[in-house]
Amino acid sequence: MTSTILVTGGTGTLGGHVVPRLLDAGHRVRVLSRHDRPDADRPDADRPDADGVEYVAADLLRPEGIDLAVEGADIVLHLAGGPKGDDEATRNLAGAASRAGVRHLVYISVIGADRVPLGWFGTKRDAEQAVRASGIPWTALRASQFHDLILLLCRKMARLPVVPVPAGLRFQPVDARDVADRLVQLTLGDPTGQAPDLAGPKVYEMGDLIRTYLQARDTRRLLVPVPLPGKAGRAYRAGDNLSLDGTAVLGERTWEDFLAERLG
Repeated sequence: MTSTILVTGGTGTLGGHVVPRLLDAGHRVRVLSRHDRPDADRPDADRPDADGVEYVAADLLRPEGIDLAVEGADIVLHLAGGPKGDDEATRNLAGAASRAGVRHLVYISVIGADRVPLGWFGTKRDAEQAVRASGIPWTALRASQFHDLILLLCRKMARLPVVPVPAGLRFQPVDARDVADRLVQLTLGDPTGQAPDLAGPKVYEMGDLIRTYLQARDTRRLLVPVPLPGKAGRAYRAGDNLSLDGTAVLGERTWEDFLAERLG
C-alpha cells in the first residue's frame, strides 16, 4: 500500500539517505524544513518537485503551521534535531500528528539518552517520552553517533598542534546509510515501540579514531590524554553511550570503510 510519509529533517545527513529509499519503495514523500525552498513561490510550489518530493516549510518550535504540514500524512518520520529544543519540537509535532490521525510515528534517538547526564541526551530522552505519550502507534530507534559526526570531531581536533584526547572516551560509530536502511524498514513495518538499538560494528577509543584519521590524511600530531571530569566523564568511562549487551543490531560499514571512502 502506498503511503504519504512526512519526513522532518529530510534535507539533513540522515534524511538525504532516507528520502530516496522511501521514494524507491513507491511511497509519496513530503519533507518538512524550517525554511522555504528558493523556488517555493513558483505557481506549482505545492506539487512534488522534480525529485518526486513535496517540500513544506514549518518551524517545529512554533506550533503554527505544523498542522498544515502534517495534514494527509499516514506516517511521520521525525529525523530533525538540533543542539537544543528537540523535546519541545517533538511535543509540537506529536500533537499535530495526533490531530491529523497519523497511524505511525517514528523517531530517531541516541543510545544513552536515558543514561548520559548531558543536556542534549536529556532532550532526546524527553522527546522519546513525547512520542510514547502521543497516543499514536510509535516506533523509536536509538542509534550510536554517526561516522559523519566523528569525522567532524576529528577534523576540528586535528587543527590543533597538540590534540587533547579524553581518556576513557569510546564510541561505537555507525554509518548513516546503515541507519537509513534500518529506519526505512521500521517505518514501513508495523509500529514496534522501542526498537533494538542500532550501533556500529566496532568500539573505538577516541585516540584510535583520531589516529586512523591522521593516518588517512598523512598528518602527524601529538596526542595527549586528558581526564574526563564529572558525572558525564563517569558515564562515558562506563560505556553508557555504547550498546554492549548483545541486544543491538549492528551496522555493516566500519569507521575504516567510511574513511577510505571519504578520504581515499
